[in-house]
Amino acid sequence: MKDLAFVTARHRIFGALSQFCPEESTVVLQPENPEPGNWIGCPGVLHEPHNQRFLMTYRQRRPRGNPATERGWRCAVAASEDGVHFRDVWAVEKSELDSSSMERFCILPKIGGGYELYFSYVDPSDSRWRIDVVEGETPEEFDVKTARPVLTAASTGTEGVKDPYVMRFGPAVYIFASFASAETLDRGQHSHAHSTGDIYNTGATTHPTGLAIGLEGGEFEWHGSILSVGLGWDCYQARLNSVVPLPGGAWLGFYDGSAGVSENYEERCGLVISHDLRHWDRLTADGPWVVSPHGSGSLRYLDAVSVGDELWLYYEYARADGAHELRVSKVRG
Repeated sequence: MKDLAFVTARHRIFGALSQFCPEESTVVLQPENPEPGNWIGCPGVLHEPHNQRFLMTYRQRRPRGNPATERGWRCAVAASEDGVHFRDVWAVEKSELDSSSMERFCILPKIGGGYELYFSYVDPSDSRWRIDVVEGETPEEFDVKTARPVLTAASTGTEGVKDPYVMRFGPAVYIFASFASAETLDRGQHSHAHSTGDIYNTGATTHPTGLAIGLEGGEFEWHGSILSVGLGWDCYQARLNSVVPLPGGAWLGFYDGSAGVSENYEERCGLVISHDLRHWDRLTADGPWVVSPHGSGSLRYLDAVSVGDELWLYYEYARADGAHELRVSKVRG
């Protein structure tokens, strides 16, 4: 019966998403320069119907070469009335964190009003990725000087943790985060695994998705891996980026996969399904669900947002010139 339910869900999901064509999408934000290593994306989108607006976090990245400005140098929160045309309302640069790079941010409304902003960056004290949180009555009031730690390499028993996707499930807050697995650390590379400030780009570890659960304003308990790396196209990285509820109590997840360190930064999108948010089955074990037709084929950090009877898909998309831009597509839910 479980196999039958799995197959039925698979066909229903693929039928609903078959209309998604990334080439026929809308460009939301473009990179600074039309060159490889110049990326804008990593979106995290919150739709607020009661406020008639969208809030979106995104990241800007520059090529390596200048330590002061390279890699993830700027992240922002932007607002929009139509979900396509955004204006910045808050931003932070990596120098404010004394960090070598920042990556995904995620915004979450608080139960009593106001917002939490979860963000990942390289810890200047040990060159390992970590996740912190700040609060504000409005996004404009976020101040990284008031940040408190949420997940670190030490608290999770990993070699680093980043790219939070945060959602509320009942009274609890769930954080899905990519992590560098200490269990797979290549001991031959141990001494210099963090020397570049990005263990993800060394090949020294694999990078599954883990789960942390806590209450708003409190501490989080790390539950370890909930989406392991696969056996083929996603055997190096399996990063869960967003989830949406399905009829019958199931959840559909969109995740990034890569086969090796050579594909780091250029991941592609796959699909998984779960009935409890803790155990996930792959729907795309044999290959990615969708890719860009350009360059590396990268289509990553897909955040799926329900808007009326549509599903709006925001994602980072590889261009023919090697840069990445941020796009949105709309499909019937």
